[in-house]
Amino acid sequence: MTISPCRTWIGLTLVWSLLTTSLAWGWAWPGADDLEAALERGTKSAAQAAGPSVVQLQTVGGKEFVGSGQMTMQRGRGPTTGLIVSDDGYIITSSFNLAHQPSSITVFITGRNDPLPAKIIAQDQTRMITLLKVEAQGLPVPRWAAKSELKLGQWVLALGRTWSDSPQAPPSISIGIVSALDRIWGKAIQTDAKVSPVNYGGPLIDLDGKVVGLLCPLSQRGEDDVAGAEWYDSGIGFAIPMEDILRVLDQLKAGKNLERGLLGVQFQPTEALDATPTISLVYPHSPAEKAGLQAGDTIIEVDGQPIARTSQLRHRLGPKYAGDTISLKVKRDKEEIAIPQLPLIAPPKYQQMAWLGIAPVRDDPSWEITIRYVFPESPADQAKLEAGDKIVNVEGRPVPGREGLAARIGGAMPGSEIKLGVRRKNGKMETITVKLAAISGAALLADLPPGSAKKALAPRQPPPGMMAPPRPTRPEATKPETAKPVTKGFIETEDPVLGRKTWTYVPENYDPNVSHGLLVWLHPAGDPMQAAMRSIWEPLCQQHHLILHAPLADNPSGWLTSEADLILQDVRGLLQTYTIDRQRIVAHGLGQGGTLALFLGMDAPEVFSGVASVGGVWVQSAKEPRPGQRLFFFLASGGKDPNIEAIRVVKERVSERQYPIWTVDIPDLGTGYLPDADLLRRLVFWIETLDRI
Repeated sequence: MTISPCRTWIGLTLVWSLLTTSLAWGWAWPGADDLEAALERGTKSAAQAAGPSVVQLQTVGGKEFVGSGQMTMQRGRGPTTGLIVSDDGYIITSSFNLAHQPSSITVFITGRNDPLPAKIIAQDQTRMITLLKVEAQGLPVPRWAAKSELKLGQWVLALGRTWSDSPQAPPSISIGIVSALDRIWGKAIQTDAKVSPVNYGGPLIDLDGKVVGLLCPLSQRGEDDVAGAEWYDSGIGFAIPMEDILRVLDQLKAGKNLERGLLGVQFQPTEALDATPTISLVYPHSPAEKAGLQAGDTIIEVDGQPIARTSQLRHRLGPKYAGDTISLKVKRDKEEIAIPQLPLIAPPKYQQMAWLGIAPVRDDPSWEITIRYVFPESPADQAKLEAGDKIVNVEGRPVPGREGLAARIGGAMPGSEIKLGVRRKNGKMETITVKLAAISGAALLADLPPGSAKKALAPRQPPPGMMAPPRPTRPEATKPETAKPVTKGFIETEDPVLGRKTWTYVPENYDPNVSHGLLVWLHPAGDPMQAAMRSIWEPLCQQHHLILHAPLADNPSGWLTSEADLILQDVRGLLQTYTIDRQRIVAHGLGQGGTLALFLGMDAPEVFSGVASVGGVWVQSAKEPRPGQRLFFFLASGGKDPNIEAIRVVKERVSERQYPIWTVDIPDLGTGYLPDADLLRRLVFWIETLDRI
């Protein structure tokens, strides 16, 4: 039998770890004992040493779903884990455990009969940990291990205290090794011990029982509360070094939220981690601008360490907080410039969405994006782009269709420059530099040319070197020759179990090869307005390729936010049945229905691209926008509405979040619907432009 060098090293490491641990704890090392028995004794002893400081957290209330986009998940049920960090009641845990924003948190501590209520003190938003406080003294605090003590291959234990017969039961134990250091851009220890929601917020300990780090889900690609949860039980787990937590503990105790530190610059757009860190944009009024950094500068040194690639720069900046300072050396042409003590800044909480200023052709199977309209005085207009031109690439890289281009442009910084590869109408290829602007909420009152190539069901053509995206899952897309015709016209449904009612209007001229906008109508309290809305919207749906869907409130007195999940189920069902443009899904409501529309848009921006509220008032959203989030608002209000002051707050709240808004003030309107054809035409045009880029 051949023994690999790797297994030999791990075995020797284990023997040495157990030998040194036995000496430290005064054990005898009987030669007759086998390795497995020694390991069992070592893990039990280490867990007994650290176990009393591992607490169980139980939460009540909060959101049903957490995360966003592809990482949206239903929140877990049952208890989670925390770790005592000082004897006067401070407890640290993973922010993942509180991502659902619970209404109450209760802590169960070993050796105490009564649970204690906890409150959130502060968060470290770059390492995704949260500090809690309970009113107690004399709590058991574990011993800490310094980062300098950590070695690759060192045996460690992951402890958790979740499902058990009693909060007083021993913690769960998972064993593994330290498989890497300085992971997730220098912020984390990597271990192959099983790390999952079972022990998120618990400690990673060594065989002496000293705490090495705090177990957390982390990701190199995402930074929200659930980023990294997809790795659970995969053999790739992470822990924040305890030394790093203790270094900022006093700031957290003082109630200071810690944020990631940024330079205040944007680099040349590329996904390659080996790219040269050359600055493409310096944020206005940032410390970087005040220090004299310029577009075109290349960073070659950080804190005395040479930098050649973007990945190295991210690794140096990853552990830093807003307010920390760094020293830079940049290369400008042939000159090297030293910039000492540059303060880092916090990420902008809200960022305006950038735009190019075009309306693309829809339902085109080609990966090239054909321009059907150029908005006057937009960046595209200033760059001399024209209707009929095709955008082939951005910064030399193809983008798959209008969705890919919208994501690429919307996530950029207004004021940044991009290079577009454009195929002109005459077939000539050109590279055009465009300086992006912040998108405006005001729609331009002009009719756009027809928007669809009428090939929505055709197989998508991928860019060269990329795989073709999956075809739609609707029956007529997969087997058009055998698919049954979809239902058109006025459709009423009633759930046989819940008794919940909805109605939908699909225009009689519906063509599955043409993507339709979806308008979700949310009626005012006590009045479904079915006849009125059908009279108004059926001809508009036929003319502008729209589908109208109207759920009815379960409660005769009005809507509850708990009905939002059922409405989202409706939308997902319609997406499976009809050809719907995901960039033109709108929550539209009047009065209390307008309030629910605002909640839906803010809570599910991955589903809704627009909110059209008439007389809705502000409710605290369950989510905050991501930078560059594509979400548009049409806000109408009546001057005689008794809630006018509360309605005006909506504009303030939406504006401060940097969303594009189009407002309509109707002086003589009370609590009614849009009173004339001109206002309806504006709303229809606004819907028509939601996929502008």
